[in-house]
Amino acid sequence: MEPLKLKANYRCVPALQQFYAGGAYAVSSDASFIVCASADSINIVDSATSSIRSTLDGASESVTALTLSPDDKLLFSSSHSRQIRVWDLSTLKCVRSWKGHDGPVMCMACHPSGGLLATGGADRKVLVWDVDGGYCTHYFKGHGGVVSCIMFHPDPEKQLIFSGSDDGGDHATLRVWDVSKTKKKNCIATLDNHRSAVTSLAVSEDGWTLLSAGRDKVVTLWDLHDYSCKKTVITNEAVEAVCVVGSGSPFAASLDLYGKNAKKRAVSQAFYFVTVGERGIVHIWGSEGAVCLFEQKVSDVTAGTDEDGLRRGFISAVMLPSDQGLLCVTADQQFLFYSLESTVELLQLNLTKRLVGYNEEVVDMKFVGDDEKFLALATNLEQVRVYDLASMSCSYVLSGHTEIVLCLDTCVSSSGRSLIVTGSKDNSVRLWEAESKSCIGVGIGHMGAVGAVAFSKRKRDFFVSGSSDHTLKVWSMNGLSDDMTMAINLKAKAVVAAHDKDINSVAIAPNDSLVCSGSQDRTACIWRLPDLVSVVVLRGHKRGIWSVEFSPVDQCVVTASGDKTIRIWAISDGSCLKTFEGHTSSVLRALFVTRGTQIVSCGADGLVKLWTVKTNECVATYDNHEDKVWALAVGRKTEMLATGGSDAVVNLWYDSTAADKEAAFRKEEEGVLRGQELQNAISDADYTKAIQLAFELRRPHKLFELFAGICRKRGAEDHIDRALKGLGGEELRVLFNYVREWNTKPKLCYVSQFVLFRAFNIFPPTEIVQIKGIGELLEGLIAYSQRHFGRIDRLVRSTFLLDYILSGMSVIEPETQHSEFTAEIPLQSDNIIDKQHVVEEEDPQENATVSKKRKKSSKSRHGSIKKVKDVAHKKVETIQLLA
Repeated sequence: MEPLKLKANYRCVPALQQFYAGGAYAVSSDASFIVCASADSINIVDSATSSIRSTLDGASESVTALTLSPDDKLLFSSSHSRQIRVWDLSTLKCVRSWKGHDGPVMCMACHPSGGLLATGGADRKVLVWDVDGGYCTHYFKGHGGVVSCIMFHPDPEKQLIFSGSDDGGDHATLRVWDVSKTKKKNCIATLDNHRSAVTSLAVSEDGWTLLSAGRDKVVTLWDLHDYSCKKTVITNEAVEAVCVVGSGSPFAASLDLYGKNAKKRAVSQAFYFVTVGERGIVHIWGSEGAVCLFEQKVSDVTAGTDEDGLRRGFISAVMLPSDQGLLCVTADQQFLFYSLESTVELLQLNLTKRLVGYNEEVVDMKFVGDDEKFLALATNLEQVRVYDLASMSCSYVLSGHTEIVLCLDTCVSSSGRSLIVTGSKDNSVRLWEAESKSCIGVGIGHMGAVGAVAFSKRKRDFFVSGSSDHTLKVWSMNGLSDDMTMAINLKAKAVVAAHDKDINSVAIAPNDSLVCSGSQDRTACIWRLPDLVSVVVLRGHKRGIWSVEFSPVDQCVVTASGDKTIRIWAISDGSCLKTFEGHTSSVLRALFVTRGTQIVSCGADGLVKLWTVKTNECVATYDNHEDKVWALAVGRKTEMLATGGSDAVVNLWYDSTAADKEAAFRKEEEGVLRGQELQNAISDADYTKAIQLAFELRRPHKLFELFAGICRKRGAEDHIDRALKGLGGEELRVLFNYVREWNTKPKLCYVSQFVLFRAFNIFPPTEIVQIKGIGELLEGLIAYSQRHFGRIDRLVRSTFLLDYILSGMSVIEPETQHSEFTAEIPLQSDNIIDKQHVVEEEDPQENATVSKKRKKSSKSRHGSIKKVKDVAHKKVETIQLLA
């Protein structure tokens, strides 16, 4: 067996994020991305992986309308603030915005040319805007209620706008507006056939039939030659969207094959259209005869009711380009992608992809299957959603519970079937088969919500459930067969009143001999299977216990509690062996990893922690959630982690210990090689390269030594100038940071001031002010520079006093001044000495007189030298300050 390697770090990959909260959305022309509203932001979502490409945070209120330009380069949005914004998707910036309506904009559409934008609002107006100029070109009034839908005619040559409204009561109208300048009257037709809000509009491919759908359960076909009503199709449901099927699409080809009417269709110019509505059922119709060619047998969405009591299934639908099929949007924020397959006798609508925009609160999750390619989620819904980890699209949904699913567990049976067991607020447990996506067993008997379930680890022929009715039940799976088509009633083999309060968690030992239950009564109990005989009670937590788990190798149990601690207990006597403290709020889950030598925990503080059991040490802490982390799953083989919580985010965690170690080794190896290269550059006196390498290696001490060495050489300015000119913006910021640090020390300030002086000479101020954080760096430089210059100024002033005293005592005579003086009058000085010598020989009295004169001249000479020295010092001081 290979030696055990402890995990040191995990790498987080956000797998599932909330990207759509309902309402407005727009699909790109190639269906590669979807723009949708989420609260007060706009998300651009990859339609293949449901990952958020980017987010626009310009809106201050919830978004009410969205549309894209035909080339997908511009996005138009509006919110309850009535501000219409134009976004450039290449830069993700708002390029212009304006206000025009007196109420919220409820719908908008872009002209096929991309130059005009039409908006309809709650103020009953339809306005047309010039996109480039941002000004209103047309102002239309006439609707009696909120404008609910709007569209341009798809043919750019026909300057028409269609708009529908909800006029209140039993009345809704359609209006046709002419935006060309040739007509005097803009409203050229009023189409009155609907008795409820018009929800969707579409135009046939030939451009002469307008389709309007409404909540009055009809679709009306209008002839655009004379604006008369051609047909009224009764749908028997409130229609939310109508889409025309393109003649060259796979949908149309499948319908032609099914109906064997390709020739007839070519003659009669008939077309197909799709309707979706409150029932969550897709219908496909033929315009010839207005007959329903296809009706979906089973809905893929659970239809609910909104605040007004209206039933809501689908809220919108779009025909995607080329062979990508049909996109339907549900009231519970799901995007469903459909394809159509057909034979001569059968039409079949297949759900190819399901993107879930909002999961609400994730309360439990488990990996599914032996290869762990799927992840089952229990959220605040009656269904369990199973996700494909490769694409993070919802692979399928398990529907059957009548209340919210609170817990789940998975296993692979002895026959190789992937099983899922769920517990719900409807007081029942259900057993599911993942391959067939069907319920194969129902267990009824609990008197309260089932909050915990756990499969057998070894035999996998039973599972245990814990409920808010304080009881534990052992359910047998012996009656199940591989070819079952109907769900059977599961039987409880054993029942025990286990706790005084709700049971939050149950776990079964690896050998199936024991089961542990954790409860809100602050205790965990261990029971012997199969009869549920009490073995030991674990007491010590000060709050309710949220999670229990058996060690895979030792005779111990780990518990996580609301008292912010994790404890490990001995099964033999119920004593507490270890306590882990570090979470700042309730610990909601704790599971063993690395063969029981480490623990992963998550809590209400939004933190995920990795612990080492032997040392009681918290190895790593991760803060990738914004709210409580309720769910934690560990892969059996790869020990990959998955976490989810109240922020509706699911994160996947991969063990990156080996990768981090290898990266650190490679970085160290590269550092050694670059360090040797730096030494070679210094030896070759290639200062430019050496300084560049010192910057790349982030070695400020070596960099200072280089600058200090250059300053002591001839031509220091040229060397430093060449080195500084090769620096980029980030390196220049690092240089100023280093110089600021050096400038704080008196011993290093001379080099720092010299480098700073050269930097200011080389780089223009316009380039320096662009450096990130330059204001803070300059403040630190100015304060210490003033201190250094003040200190140098005091030193210079003090030398004046010393020179004065020494010169007054005739102790020193400046060598430089004396040499200058003798150089100027060498012959004259020689003559003076000769003359003095002659005079001394001639007359002593005269010699005395001459000596007095000589002293006077000496004093005057000293005075003149002092004046010259003062001037010299002043020049030196000026040079130092400039340097």
